[in-house]
Amino acid sequence: MTTLRPVALITGGSRGIGRAIAHELASTHDLLIGGSSPESVGGAVDDLRAAGASAEAFICDLADEDDTARAAGQVRRLDVLIHSAGIGTSGEVGETGRDPWRRIFELNVIAVADLTRLLLPLLRESGRGHVLTINSGSGYKSGPGGGLYSGSKFALRALTDALREEERGTVRVTSVHPGRVDTDMQVQLQAEKGRPYVAAEHLRPASVAAVVRMAVDATPEANVDEVSIRPVFVE
Repeated sequence: MTTLRPVALITGGSRGIGRAIAHELASTHDLLIGGSSPESVGGAVDDLRAAGASAEAFICDLADEDDTARAAGQVRRLDVLIHSAGIGTSGEVGETGRDPWRRIFELNVIAVADLTRLLLPLLRESGRGHVLTINSGSGYKSGPGGGLYSGSKFALRALTDALREEERGTVRVTSVHPGRVDTDMQVQLQAEKGRPYVAAEHLRPASVAAVVRMAVDATPEANVDEVSIRPVFVE
């Protein structure tokens, strides 16, 4: 990697929104592409390098505390941390046991908090450190069957709000709340809800990436605290 350009770590950077963000930032940042295995990340890294980008893999099982500490300890410089990794599932409260709740909160909330904690010293040293969480419209409201996913996203919003005020003036913190995006996760969620899937009624991942670019490029005295982006199609 070069030593002149800012470094951005994107968890979940091998597909969907994370991959779109990587391509959006490739012209200005050296990239660390997060994923759970070399196989899952390798194709994304190869594509970015073929396009002339500076990209390396960040291999980490975010659900594993020790592996997260190991991976974070290998990062030597960091300016932007983008939390795009996460899982989505649905289920009614009366029919859902503890394990699904544990799993979704572990990945969508606890892993975000832990990785942020481990990397905050580097972000503070940067002088231009920035944490962005890819939240959801479900971080604002919930409905039948949405307790699992929305619950984790409400919690992520609370985490982001607290971090923003704790680090204000030192590290910028932004919460991005997309509506339905044309990704594999959205296909799964709509199938679980028994809804037909129409890609044209969803946001493109590149549209969310453009919002991330706007927040990252904000002038030094400005912080984009929170932004919501929804498809034109009425959800």
